[in-house]
Amino acid sequence: MKKLVALLLTLGSLSAFAAQNDAVSHVSPLIGTHKSAIGYGGTMPFVTPPFGMTNWTPQTRQNKISIVSYNYDDPTISGFIGTHQPAIWMGDYGYVTVIPQVGALRTKPLDRRMAFSHSTETARPDYYGVTLDSGPGSNGQAGKIHAELTATERCSIFRFTFPKTGQARILIEASRPGIQGSASVNPATHEITGYNPHRMDAHLGPFALPNFKGYFVVQFQQASTAMQTYGLDDPKATTSRGAYAEFKPGQIILVRVGTSFLSIDQARENLRREIPAWNFDTVQQNLRSTWNQKLSRLQLSGASNADKSLLYTAIYHTLLYPRVFSEYGHYYSAFDDKIHAGSSYTAYSIWDTFRAENSMLTLLAPERVDGMITALLQNFKEGGWMPKWPNPSYTNIMIATHADSLVAEAIRKGFHGFDRNLAWQAVYKDAMTPPDGDTTRRWLDREEHTPYEARAGLTYYKQLGYIPTDKTDEAASSTLEDSYDDWCVAQIAKALGREQDYKFFLKRSLNDRNLFNPALGLMNGKTSDGKWAPIGGGRDDNNNRSASGWTEGDAWVYTWSPLHDQAGLLELMGGAEKYDAKLDQHFAGGHNVHNNEPSHHYGYLYDFGGEPWKTQAKVREIANKEYDATPGGLDGDDDCGQMSAWLLFTAMGFYPVNPASGDYMIGSPMLQHLALTLANGKTFRIEADNNSATNVYIQSATLNGKPLTIPVLTWEQIQSGGTLHFTMGPNPSKWASEYRPKLITTN
Repeated sequence: MKKLVALLLTLGSLSAFAAQNDAVSHVSPLIGTHKSAIGYGGTMPFVTPPFGMTNWTPQTRQNKISIVSYNYDDPTISGFIGTHQPAIWMGDYGYVTVIPQVGALRTKPLDRRMAFSHSTETARPDYYGVTLDSGPGSNGQAGKIHAELTATERCSIFRFTFPKTGQARILIEASRPGIQGSASVNPATHEITGYNPHRMDAHLGPFALPNFKGYFVVQFQQASTAMQTYGLDDPKATTSRGAYAEFKPGQIILVRVGTSFLSIDQARENLRREIPAWNFDTVQQNLRSTWNQKLSRLQLSGASNADKSLLYTAIYHTLLYPRVFSEYGHYYSAFDDKIHAGSSYTAYSIWDTFRAENSMLTLLAPERVDGMITALLQNFKEGGWMPKWPNPSYTNIMIATHADSLVAEAIRKGFHGFDRNLAWQAVYKDAMTPPDGDTTRRWLDREEHTPYEARAGLTYYKQLGYIPTDKTDEAASSTLEDSYDDWCVAQIAKALGREQDYKFFLKRSLNDRNLFNPALGLMNGKTSDGKWAPIGGGRDDNNNRSASGWTEGDAWVYTWSPLHDQAGLLELMGGAEKYDAKLDQHFAGGHNVHNNEPSHHYGYLYDFGGEPWKTQAKVREIANKEYDATPGGLDGDDDCGQMSAWLLFTAMGFYPVNPASGDYMIGSPMLQHLALTLANGKTFRIEADNNSATNVYIQSATLNGKPLTIPVLTWEQIQSGGTLHFTMGPNPSKWASEYRPKLITTN
């Protein structure tokens, strides 16, 4: 009996341990898919491993730039798409769609829609399942298809359970009308193969890519009764747009899909490597295990189910991008339209993600950082520049060259697995070489068919110390962000022993100060004759952001944007008291728009002005207002992990205001106990005694038992492991109020 009791106790403990470590069960990929008072629904419930090359999601609408495949409000599903669309504002490329069907052949998206209910829907990182209503069957009864999918890095496997009556069919859409994709059938091998050359945002880049194709191989376990292509009935079509396989009713049909950007043969090879057997459950279990290994890096003690869902889903979102863009030793480059040996990544939304997402990856996925930097440097060799928003090639979306920040952060944090000399060449070119036609173009936002933009207006920046609003669009914002990138280039030069370059770029990094208008107490664009530009935001009659020079904001949004020079700004404003008072005006005036990245660090800025209690209250207020564990609970569209990275850092109690510095400003941890397992095997714990929704203020803090008297953590302190301990209370305290940032000097 004692042995039996001991065995039961052991099994119970193992069960509790397994439940605690099955973090996947708390992830809700539906968070961010619903339009709500918080956000507009721009994410998708992807089934994919971390950084997967191809993501799989149900398709409730035809995706394109500004429209994603899945929207929570939609009542129907028209298929399941293997997509590469990284964000709502970007387009897709090389996609393929799988559609189960009963009854008559329907190839058009509107005709093939099937009703579904969220009550039958299961969405996790490792699995998606739903019951689809395919309409009345031949006997007058509704035909229900149960669809399930799971995935690997480049492939997927579906399990479709068809009703007992009606013609069962699986349709493969290779491309859409007007796109010269292709599909072919091979009944002997139970395969449909093809490619899709569509790049939705091809009009944004500087050149065409005639060799670009998204290839696919679709394999069926069961023999079909018929296989056929479709789409050649269009008189303008020269290739089929898709194909289908038909099966006897009432079967469970397994479908494997391999994708590639190299060839059909490579798509087949990817399948052989990643899904060698017809075992749906094994693939799903492997994917679940992969996610659990990553998610369990953050341990939450005493957290509610809502908190667990919110934070583990945030980790899921941060680990989607940049996505893998290579296939077992080779990759297609969208920068020279050739195939190369090596590994690669794409989908860097760098203007968004350099702020916190990239910094989160150095904690959660440091094994990827060297490869991600190397990929940017390969892009530099193949296309002439590191990109700012590759999808998969240059798109010229957003401003500045914040790949400089990614390189600087990697060097600051001790990553050595990339060519540092090549990195210097890349960042030096960013900082010193104007783009083609720099003084003859305004560099409009998302201007079509332009050369690579790099640092638009750099010619003027070098001459005047700022970019004039009457010569270049978004000039004021670019001046401030270029100044930060100059600081990053300076840090890279210093690390590489290039002392003269360090001094040059450090001095130039203070160009942000040239735009401070003391009469306003705000940053202000300037015209080429040195006069102050109009202060407001918006566009002129030609849709240019020229009058005031701001990017997706105004003077309030951008005044504190020089991440490296808060000490200089504090001095320009007349001291800490006036700096904090101006921040008070910023928040009271409704200027802090959290769904856009320029505002993300603002809540933490009171740390610099000696009022850290305001930071503590403000960041908790923002987190409570802008996030919740519902489909509508994510502000904006996550911007490739940046929105979620902000939440994760804020939950832990610190944030990388200047990510390339290696410093983290302290806020107010959201839970009583968190533990971060580091790649070096150590654990960094955050404890917050008396923490609650009202006890948001830090009364005292220790790091490994020693008093912490400044609101700053360093990369080295985190990597050393240990315990950051806070005592919380309901009222502000003077903890860390004496801290002031160090002023940059160039002597």
